[in-house]
Amino acid sequence: MVVESPAKAKTIKKYLGPNFEVKASVGHVKDLPQTAQKTKDQSNGGKKWQGPVLGVDVDHGFKPHYEIIPGKEKVISELRSLAKKSSKVFLATDPDREGEAIAWHLSEELGKPASSVFRVRFNELTEKTIKEAVANPSKLDENRYNAQQARRILDRIVGYQISPLLWDKVQYGLSAGRVQSVALRLIVDRRLEIETFVPTEYWTLSANLSKSGSPSFEAKLVEIGGVKSEIGNINTASEVTRYAKSQTFKVKDVKRKERARKSLPPFITSTLQQEASRKLRMAPSRTMRIAQQLYEGVEIGKEGSIGLITYMRTDSPRIAPEAMTAARDFLYRNFGPEYVPPEPNFYKSKKGAQDAHEAIRPTSLDFPPERVAAFLDKQQKDLYTLIWNRFLASQAAPAIFYMTTANITAGDLLFRVTGSIMKFDGFTRIYAISSEEDNGAFGEDKDNSGAILPNLDEGDLLQLASLMPRQRFTQPPPAFNEASLIKELEERGIGRPSTYAEIVTTIQKRKYVEIVDKRFEPTVLGRIIASLLVDSFPDLVSPQFTAEMESSLDLIEDGAETMTQILEQFYAPFNSAFIQARKNMANIKREGVATKEFCPECGNRLLIRAGRYGLFLGCPSYPECSYTKKLVSESSVESAPVPTDKVCSCGAPMVMRQGRSGPFLACSRYPECKSASPVSTGVQCPKCGEGALIYKRTKRGRAFYGCDKYPKCDFSTWNKPIPAKCPNPDCDSNLMEEKISKKDGHYLQCPKCQSKSNLSA
Repeated sequence: MVVESPAKAKTIKKYLGPNFEVKASVGHVKDLPQTAQKTKDQSNGGKKWQGPVLGVDVDHGFKPHYEIIPGKEKVISELRSLAKKSSKVFLATDPDREGEAIAWHLSEELGKPASSVFRVRFNELTEKTIKEAVANPSKLDENRYNAQQARRILDRIVGYQISPLLWDKVQYGLSAGRVQSVALRLIVDRRLEIETFVPTEYWTLSANLSKSGSPSFEAKLVEIGGVKSEIGNINTASEVTRYAKSQTFKVKDVKRKERARKSLPPFITSTLQQEASRKLRMAPSRTMRIAQQLYEGVEIGKEGSIGLITYMRTDSPRIAPEAMTAARDFLYRNFGPEYVPPEPNFYKSKKGAQDAHEAIRPTSLDFPPERVAAFLDKQQKDLYTLIWNRFLASQAAPAIFYMTTANITAGDLLFRVTGSIMKFDGFTRIYAISSEEDNGAFGEDKDNSGAILPNLDEGDLLQLASLMPRQRFTQPPPAFNEASLIKELEERGIGRPSTYAEIVTTIQKRKYVEIVDKRFEPTVLGRIIASLLVDSFPDLVSPQFTAEMESSLDLIEDGAETMTQILEQFYAPFNSAFIQARKNMANIKREGVATKEFCPECGNRLLIRAGRYGLFLGCPSYPECSYTKKLVSESSVESAPVPTDKVCSCGAPMVMRQGRSGPFLACSRYPECKSASPVSTGVQCPKCGEGALIYKRTKRGRAFYGCDKYPKCDFSTWNKPIPAKCPNPDCDSNLMEEKISKKDGHYLQCPKCQSKSNLSA
């Protein structure tokens, strides 16, 4: 039996016994050629760079020319030798398109007749599953192999033709990819949307109300004169507030009902990457690497190597019936019958999803996280626990809430408050849903949906404690982070779950994007590349076109289309666009890109130019004017020093600079004087009362604010502190924290009583 990895081979070997040799191919053994070529330039007799060898005969049915990957000769030689001594060869590479391609290439190289070569596929490395697969082998799937070949050829055509074009027009070493370029465009387009967004002012009005002898609660204005409340400026807000103060607040009606919140489905590849990013702060590439380890097998004491999870590349939430039964039994025994729903929970796949593999789940509930924790490193344990809890929760009973919605009139105004009290925790006892996944579980206003309300009845008169008008502004969409970019790619049908981690990694390696405060920021280079590709290859970097191409690959796997048909449909318009791009694409090396900065020596507008060591700012009058300047990207931590009124101990003025740990004060005589100090926020520490809060960063780069008397005082907060009195008259806090949300924009919140106020207050 041939598998892909040594760890997987070790796990399987113990189940199959002495009659089997289980060996690893260590990934792909054949691929398109990786070598480069130079050809004779007839015009000057020298050598001219022509880019990498395509390895695909585009004129004769797109026939690929595979070669043994350098370094794999020894692996193939050993496998051939073992195959000659064996009566049967089982190819047990991963059960996806890539695995099928590896199996196909192995079958070509091992020299065994087709009658003695069998394909086996399994989604989990358990003894039962492996022995069943061996007992019921199948043949190689040519359609699935052709779908993989088509993807490989498409990616080769795009990458190996456009990348050298970028080398010629911008700088050597750049790359373009069929899917990575679309991901880059999404990031750049989102940043442009944020930069050009014009905020619109609006106001909300909340009333702090109480019923005699009961705690107060906050109700929000929803209607004015029977029409949805829309307050556009401070004058209208003041007028409505004055009117509300003169009215009697009375309960119009109260609706009480139970609401059930069902659990989310078990993980698929994309949702695992998203949640690991949110909850564990794992990069998608690391998530997939650790998941691969858990799938292939981990040494669990006397048990030996155990595959702890099912196959981690899947976009189907389907669960095997026996796994459902096991989960329900586990819930009954460990949590009680009330946590087991009357019928198993089933989840539907999204449109276009491949249903070949189950969702990601534990292979056996005999290995709970606490039992195997001692044999896993921290990240393995964290990811396994996340998968374990999500799977169990997916089969648990819903959480039940008592929901109370009260409508309250004040003249022509209608206020509303919604309160919820958990009646039964259900699946939430096992798995907490993150706010990004929640998406408004009950369709209610999140500002007050968790409020605890007094016993309200129709006709009750309420006392008004205060009215709180708040200025708000519409907000642009947030910049992508790793989780939201993957979600966007998945929802648009771009790429496959198995490719997301590589996409995210590649665009960072190429310096097209940077992560700043956990969000993707396009670099100057990234913006230039995206602009050039959109101008020259609008279809290629169109999200819709790329999604349609993914659907075409599915048609090949289903046997509805041939590989040649799909490639021909793609290549003709692509080649036409490529020919035009070679002539018309802007040459950044020669022409540059105009900026808003001016040359201090001759006054001309500086250009972004490409040089031997990357992009830089240069004067267009070169060689008459040779002024150059280091290019600082929008997301760089470097910036020009800002003068301050502080004085250094040496007598020179201090300037504010930006470093990797945030802003700091430095002597203007640096490097002669290297004095430096942190920048104080001017806010007194609320814990010790002696120190001041300063800006800091964690080892991982996350910003926070801490007391400058540390370690004597360990006060810290993630949110920017503001020296302002809490608007709640019953709270004595003189510290507010600046916060931001997609709904409310920027606002201030008291860390003690959670009262909110306008940022400009």
